[in-house]
Amino acid sequence: MSTSLGIDGVVVVFFFLITLGIGLFSSRIGQKKKYDELTLGGRRMPWWAILGSIIAAETSAGAFLGTPAEGYVLKDFTYLQLALGTVIARIIIGFLFIKPFFQSGVHSIYQFLETRFGPFTQKMASATFLLSRMLATGTRLYVAAIILVVGAEFFLHKPLSRPQEISLYFISIFLISLFTASYTALGGIKAVIWTDLIQALIMLFGAAFALFFIFAKLSSVYSYPEIVHLFFHRPWFTTGITPSKGLLGNLLDILAIDYTLWSALIGSTFTTMATHGTDQDIVQRLLTAKNYQKSRLSLILSGLADIPIGFLFLSIGLLLSFYYSVYTDPALPTKPNEVFPYFIISQLPSGIRGMVVAAIFATATGSLSAALNALATSFCQDWLTPSFERLVDEKKKVSKLRGATLLFALLTSTIGVATALYTVYFPSARILPIILGIIGFSYGPLLGVFLLGLLTRHRGTDRGNVLAMIVGFCVVLLLSKIPNSTSYFHEKNNSLFSLEWLPHVAYPWRIFIGSVATFSIGILFRNKTAFSQKAKPS
Repeated sequence: MSTSLGIDGVVVVFFFLITLGIGLFSSRIGQKKKYDELTLGGRRMPWWAILGSIIAAETSAGAFLGTPAEGYVLKDFTYLQLALGTVIARIIIGFLFIKPFFQSGVHSIYQFLETRFGPFTQKMASATFLLSRMLATGTRLYVAAIILVVGAEFFLHKPLSRPQEISLYFISIFLISLFTASYTALGGIKAVIWTDLIQALIMLFGAAFALFFIFAKLSSVYSYPEIVHLFFHRPWFTTGITPSKGLLGNLLDILAIDYTLWSALIGSTFTTMATHGTDQDIVQRLLTAKNYQKSRLSLILSGLADIPIGFLFLSIGLLLSFYYSVYTDPALPTKPNEVFPYFIISQLPSGIRGMVVAAIFATATGSLSAALNALATSFCQDWLTPSFERLVDEKKKVSKLRGATLLFALLTSTIGVATALYTVYFPSARILPIILGIIGFSYGPLLGVFLLGLLTRHRGTDRGNVLAMIVGFCVVLLLSKIPNSTSYFHEKNNSLFSLEWLPHVAYPWRIFIGSVATFSIGILFRNKTAFSQKAKPS
């Protein structure tokens, strides 16, 4: 056992050394530690490297473990419907968002909102991004640490106590953050993109091998035609429509169901427009391309890649449900999030196991590094101005950017530990609804104000947009029935305050609802100054 663990350890350590080496190399090649190089890579990054970086960002540790958990619990492919919306959204972003961002010459996309509306809108949008991205990134950090907790329980042959589990989460989350922050602060966006590309390849290879291994195990019980029948004889699409319920009843049902064809075509489209068009994390990678045409190509191709990648991870979860129905295991975790990590630890051969564990860490460090760089860039550009813009000394600019990177590494680590605490005390929580639910509340208003800026010339004012975003957030909060879960409102169960009369909106619809509400309020305010997309940021 010690020998096999040693081999796995060598594989994981080798991955960390390669990643750190790329980060250090990126900090020296092609730059003299200039601020523009750290934030935009000198706008010289190849489109295929950006493509790999976007794939790595999307397939975070949350997706690596969370998507198989969806397949394991749902036992179908209905989650894959959402990929339709991601492709539609990327086409819209490619032809509506990217060109104005390039023409504006911004480092932070929220500078575009300052040019279009004013400082209040910029600050509100930037604050929304900073808070939401920290929460989502911290949650993903927790996911990466799951594999270590599951591994410890497996090799100790007993479940960890709550204090032991929390301590292990704490140590692993902060070590991952420290490692990632070091190469991100040194290499900037170049380190992010090049390490992401390597990490994406490791992740895809590790997932593909895990799928093949499960399939081979099942082949000793089922014939290949039986496995194929079990595998493909599953729902792929669901409309959520019941003919006997009528139009209103079906509409309420569709809004309350996570995965339907309607949430794919509408909800997922708006969600991806928000995450890939208004999130500094993704857009900053796109701004490193030579021109907006190359950036558009990377973005749209990443959407097409989402379909086979989503199918790969859902297939792992679906086959695991078949596997553990045949090979019963009394030690199998009850948490859906831990089933795939448990299989990795308990069933994969030594060396390969280390590679898949490295793949999980690859997805975690990849998404974290990009988030840290984006958070630091947004903070410096949107909150340290105008003093930051007036800095002539490149060393001081770089120093402030790196200091902000380390600060956000500390903050996201703290959120990761808090998420781990939540899941320890609420073990039935699923990963993807947690991550997507967090951004669902805030990214709708963010998308709404960007659409207002891009689709209109005379609508929307600086202070009116702040009101519109607050209304958009509150509408999503109410329709998600969050206030109804508090003891005060629960006690008012038969009154107007119970909010039971409001429809319930599932998490794929939250960004759509929030953006429509924000846009609808914002468009009521008229701006007398016409906007030119060729305007440069102040």
